[in-house]
Amino acid sequence: MADSSDDANHIEKLYEFGERLNESKDKSQNVKDYQGIIDAAKTSIKAKQLAAQLIPRFFKFFPDLSGPAIDTHLDLIEEEELGVRVQAIRGLPLFCKDTPEHIAKIVDILVQLLAAEEFVERDAVHKALMALLRQDVKASLTALFKHIGSVDEPSTDEFIREKVLTFIRDKVFPIKAELLKPREEMERHITDLIKKARSLICISSFMCNMHQDVTGAEFRMFMDFLKSLSIFGEKAPPERMKELIGIIEGQADLDAQFDVSDADHIDRLISCLYMALPFVVLPEERKLDLLKALAEVSPYTTPQDSRQILPSIVQLLKKYMPPRKTGEEMNFTYVECLLYTFHHLAHKVPNATNSLCGYKIVTGQPSDRLGEDFSEQYKDLTERLSNVEDLTRATMKKLTQGMAEHNKAMAAAKSDEAKGTVKTQKQNTTTGLRTCNNILAMTKPLHGKTPAFIGDKSINLSWKEATKPAVSSSTATVGGKRPATGAANGSGNAASKKGRGGGGLQNQLVNRALEGLSQGGRGGTRGRGRGWVGRGRGRGYR
Repeated sequence: MADSSDDANHIEKLYEFGERLNESKDKSQNVKDYQGIIDAAKTSIKAKQLAAQLIPRFFKFFPDLSGPAIDTHLDLIEEEELGVRVQAIRGLPLFCKDTPEHIAKIVDILVQLLAAEEFVERDAVHKALMALLRQDVKASLTALFKHIGSVDEPSTDEFIREKVLTFIRDKVFPIKAELLKPREEMERHITDLIKKARSLICISSFMCNMHQDVTGAEFRMFMDFLKSLSIFGEKAPPERMKELIGIIEGQADLDAQFDVSDADHIDRLISCLYMALPFVVLPEERKLDLLKALAEVSPYTTPQDSRQILPSIVQLLKKYMPPRKTGEEMNFTYVECLLYTFHHLAHKVPNATNSLCGYKIVTGQPSDRLGEDFSEQYKDLTERLSNVEDLTRATMKKLTQGMAEHNKAMAAAKSDEAKGTVKTQKQNTTTGLRTCNNILAMTKPLHGKTPAFIGDKSINLSWKEATKPAVSSSTATVGGKRPATGAANGSGNAASKKGRGGGGLQNQLVNRALEGLSQGGRGGTRGRGRGWVGRGRGRGYR
C-alpha cells in the first residue's frame, strides 16, 4: 500500500509541476518545478512515463538545466519497461523544436536506437527521426550521413551503419519530393553528402584493411537515387552528367590495389561499370578507361550480372561496329574491348543472346525464346561482323607495311632521340596488330547460328603484356634455351588472377596516365585517349 501511495504522490506532484509551468507567463522563473520533474523521473514507472512527456515539453525554458534534463531523459530511454522507453523516444524531437542546435545530438541518439528489437520501439525511432527531418531536413540529413562514414570520419559500427542506410533507403528516399525543399538547394546538399560519404569515395579503407567499403547493392541504391533527382534529369547540363560519371569513377577507384579473389571488390567494380554504361557516350576522354576496365572484369562476373549487362554491351557493339558502305569510323580498341566482354558474358548466359543477336542456343529454359523470330538481329549483327573483319584485315596490311618502314627508319636513325621515336612507333604498331588479331579471333566464332563463346584466357588483351612463365632453377642453365613466352593471342595470361605486377587485372587498372597512341589513342597503354580509329574500307588507323 505504501508503494501505491508513493506512486500516487509522485504522479500528483508531476501534475502540479506541469500545471504551474503551463500557467506561468515567465516559465524560466519556475526552476524548482522543472527540477521537480527531473527528480520525479527517477521514481515509479508511471511517474517516469509522465516525466518523459514533461521534460522535453519545457526543456527550452531552462538552458541551465539542459544537461541534467537530457541525461535524465536518456536514462528513461534505457529503462527496462518498454512503455517508458517508447514514451521517452517519442519525446526526443521536442528537445530540438526551439533549440535546433541539439538536432545533431538527438539524431545520434536515435541512430543508436535503430537497432531496437521491439517493433513498437523501432517504429517510435523511425517516427522521431522523420519528425526531425521535417523540422530541419538539412541538419538532420547531415547528422544521419555522418553515420555512413567518410574517409575523414569512418564509421566504427557496421551494424548501425547498415541500419542507417536501410532507414535512408526505405524512409527518406521515397518522400524526397516532400523533404527536399527548396528543391535545387536540398538536392545539391544531399548529392554532396553522398559524394562525401565513405561509400562513394575512393576505397582507402580497403587498402587499410578496414573492410568498410560500400557493397555493389549500396552503390546502386545511391546512384539510382541521384539519377532520380531533378538536377540530374533529362534537361540537366552536360557537366551534371560528368559529375555522375565522376562519382562512379571515384567508387570504381581504378587506382586502388585490386585482388580478383575479393568478391566485394569485384561486385563494386561491376556495379560501377554497369552504372557507367548508359553514360559511355558522354566524356570522350574516359570512354576507353571504362571499356577496358569492363573487359578486364568480365571474366569474373556472375551469371546474374552478365544477363543484366549483356543488352547494353550488344547495343554498344552495334554502335561501334559500323554496317557496310557507311564509311563510318571504327575504333578498333573499343571493338576489341566490347567483343571480349561480350564473349565472357555470353559464355555465362548463352541463351540470353538468342533474343539479342538472333542465335539459336537451346538450354531448355523459357528464356531461350526459340519460338520467336529474331532473324533481323542475326542478319544485322553478322553483316557488321563481316564489315569489321574487312576493315581489320585491310588495317593489318597497312600496319604490316608500316612495320617495314619503321625498320628502315630505325636503321637510318642517328640520334638516340630519333631511335626512341621510331621505337615508340614500332611498339604502337605492334599493339595495333595485337588488337586486329584479337578482333579477328573473336569475330570468327560469332557467325554461326549456334556460336562458340570464348570463356577462357585464350585471348590476351592487346594492352596487356604476355606473361613469361617462371624459369625453374633446373632449366636456367648457362647456354640453355629460354622458355617460350607465348603469342600475342596465346595463353600468356596465367597471372591474371594474381596481384599487381603479374600482368593481372589490377596491373591494367592503374596505368591510366600513360601516354596514348596515335592522336591521343591508347591501343597499347592505359591513359586517356580514344584508341585506334579507322575510317572506311581499307583505310586503316589514324
